[in-house]
Amino acid sequence: MSAPGLSGAWFGPEAATWGVAGVFLLVYLGMFLGGLPRLKLDRAGVALLGAIAVIALTGLSVEEAAHSVDLPTLVLLFAFMVVSAQMRLGGFYTAVTRRVGGLSLSRSALLAVLIAVAGALSAVFSNDIVCLAMTPVVARLCLRRGLDPVPFLVGLACAANIGSAATLIGNPQNMLIGSVLQLPFGGYMAQAVPPVLVTLLLLWGWLAFGPGSRTGSSELRQAVAVNLPDEDLQPFDAWQTTKGLVVAVLLMGVFLFTDWPREVAALVGAGVLLLSRRMHSSEVMGLVDWQLLLLFIGLFVVNHAFESTGLAAEAVQWLAQQGIRLSDPASLMVLGAGLSNLVSNVPAVMLLLPHLGADARQTGAALALISTFAGNLLLVGSIANLIVVDVARRQGVEIDWRRHVRIGLPVTLGSLAVLWFWLF
Repeated sequence: MSAPGLSGAWFGPEAATWGVAGVFLLVYLGMFLGGLPRLKLDRAGVALLGAIAVIALTGLSVEEAAHSVDLPTLVLLFAFMVVSAQMRLGGFYTAVTRRVGGLSLSRSALLAVLIAVAGALSAVFSNDIVCLAMTPVVARLCLRRGLDPVPFLVGLACAANIGSAATLIGNPQNMLIGSVLQLPFGGYMAQAVPPVLVTLLLLWGWLAFGPGSRTGSSELRQAVAVNLPDEDLQPFDAWQTTKGLVVAVLLMGVFLFTDWPREVAALVGAGVLLLSRRMHSSEVMGLVDWQLLLLFIGLFVVNHAFESTGLAAEAVQWLAQQGIRLSDPASLMVLGAGLSNLVSNVPAVMLLLPHLGADARQTGAALALISTFAGNLLLVGSIANLIVVDVARRQGVEIDWRRHVRIGLPVTLGSLAVLWFWLF
C-alpha cells in the first residue's frame, strides 16, 4: 500500500509507507511511556527523532516538513510562555499564594480559595507555570499548618487543568485547537466557562468533604507568614508584575473584542515584555518550555507523514463502519478521554484534530474541554500533574499514582458527566 506523494528517499513507496507507520507507532509508544526503554529520551526527544526518521524515510524536503508545522500555534504558545515567565520572575504567583496562605481560614475554606486562584490564573496564563510556581509554597504552607499536603497539591494540579479549559490560551491543546479551527475566543469562553465553574466546585466538594478528606492532621494552626528561602521562589517586584498584568489584560481585550490575529497580538505583547532595563531577556527565555515547542514540531511532522500514507484515513473509515465517529458525542468523549490518558492530552488532540468531520468547530470546542478535563485522571494525563509531583518531591512530599487517582478518578468522572449534560 502506498499513498500519492510518498515516494521514499532510499526505499520504495510501499516500504516507505510501512516504515512511516512503524515510526508513528514507536513515537506514540514513547508518548505513552514518557520515553523509550534503554534510551535517555523524553517525549520531546522521541518526537524529534521520529520527525528525523520520517523525513529520511519519505524523502520529505525540509521545506515540506516546515509547512506541516502549524506556525501560528507555536508562535502563540511561545508568546504566552514569555508572558507567564514575566509573571513568575516578577514574583506574582508566589506573592498571591503567600497572601492566600496568610489568611486565617479553615481547611475547607483554604482549599476553596486555592482552587479558585489556581483555576483563574490558569485560564489566562500557562497552567504548567502556575503549578511550577505555586506548588512549593502550597507544600510548605500545608506542612506548617499540620495539614496533609497531598489533597492540596493534587487539588492544585486538577484546578489548574480545569481552569485552563476556560479559554483558548489556558493550555497548549486549546491553543492548537483554537488556532487550527479558528474558533472565536469569546464564543468558546461562553461555552466553556459554565462547566469549568461547576467542575471546580465539584473538585472543592470532593477534597473538602469526600472520603479521605480528613486524612492527616486537620487542626488549624494560627496563620503565619510563609517565608521560603528557595531560589525557585522569586521576590515580588511590583513594576514587573504590573507590566505583565497590563499586557495580559490588553491581550484578553484584543482576543475578545477584535479580529486581530491572536498569534500576532500575543507576539507583540511578548516583545513589549522583553523590552526591559531591569530583567535580562536571557532570564525570561530560560523559562520558556523549549522542550514542549520541540514536542509540537516533532509531532506535527510525524503526524503529517502518517496522514500522507493514507492509513489514518482508512482507520477512520473503518471505525466509522463500526459506528465509531468523532462527530458522535459518546465516541468523542471515550476516544478523547482515553487517548489523553494513554499518550497525554497534547498528542491526543494532535491525533484526533484532523478527523473531526464536517462540524469541526463545535466538535473541536468539545474536544478541548474533554481532553483537558480527562488530563486529571492519571498522572501521565497532563504535564501539570507531573510538574506538581516533581516539585512536591523536592519539598519532601511524595505523591504516587495511587494517591493521585483516588482524587483524579472521581473528579474526572464528575467533570466528564458535567460536560455531557452541558454540551450534548
